[in-house]
Amino acid sequence: MVGVTCVFPIDLAKTRLQNQRSGEQLYRNMMDCLIKTVKSEGYFGMYRGAAVNLTLVTPEKAIKLAANDFFRHQLSKDVGSLTVFKEMLAGCCAGMCQVIITTPMEMLKIQLQDAGRLVAQQRVVPSVATTLKMGGTSAVLSRSYNTVPAPQVMQISAIQITKDLLRTKGVAGLYRGLGATLMRDIPFSVVYFPLFAHVHQLGQHSSEDPSVPFYWSFMSGCLAGSVAAVSVNPCDVVKTRLQSLKKGANEETYNGVMDCVRKILRKEGPKAFLKGASCRALVIAPLFGIAQVVYCVGVGEFLSYVLGL
Repeated sequence: MVGVTCVFPIDLAKTRLQNQRSGEQLYRNMMDCLIKTVKSEGYFGMYRGAAVNLTLVTPEKAIKLAANDFFRHQLSKDVGSLTVFKEMLAGCCAGMCQVIITTPMEMLKIQLQDAGRLVAQQRVVPSVATTLKMGGTSAVLSRSYNTVPAPQVMQISAIQITKDLLRTKGVAGLYRGLGATLMRDIPFSVVYFPLFAHVHQLGQHSSEDPSVPFYWSFMSGCLAGSVAAVSVNPCDVVKTRLQSLKKGANEETYNGVMDCVRKILRKEGPKAFLKGASCRALVIAPLFGIAQVVYCVGVGEFLSYVLGL
């Protein structure tokens, strides 16, 4: 929860950067996105969707970390140690388990995070059209955006979105983009957990004393998280596009993962799959660093002991 609070504005920028199309760019980069968000929506505009994340990130991380430990234990019962392949297999199983929480959490979060971008785009559609007719550049578009009065963002809530989805599409509505989420989270866990385990092991005092300093756990989580985040960013772009229910002007819809990949390649090129990669690395690195410190140091066990659970 601490990690989410610290990095959520960067996550919001990542979602908005991934959702904007080439030729209709409101934001040049992460800082430009955050500055324009504060100007048009206020400081708390950077935290749209944070309540959903704060509520569900705890069970999500609990499932992810505990499942990985469980499968590692099961796979090492007979041999006592794990090969890299078995470590990757344990990570794969952990990634499959976590989507129970991750998919609806991301589904709701993306709608709330992207609401401001859609309103801002609607306000600059006339300016965009004029700019394109005159053969203008993105710099002209940027100036047009800055001169438009602050847009009024519709106040929507996660509860309202959940009710609408359940009423119109049932439980399946909350799991839209499940395939893309699996496509992202399974490779992420396959990369993250073995890499973390090996880097974390390097910080052990000795073979007799396997304890690791908390700062090394943090650094290991940050390194493994950032590497895994960047490696699966193309999958994250596809997932974000598929889970966005509302589209801006002239933004196409997608019929599944492969249709999304084809349209992005055809209309925006391969570089589009790297949109938000730096933001995602900045989000995931401290988030997993903090989570691993809390998990490895045993804060949960200590609290359970204090509370007599």
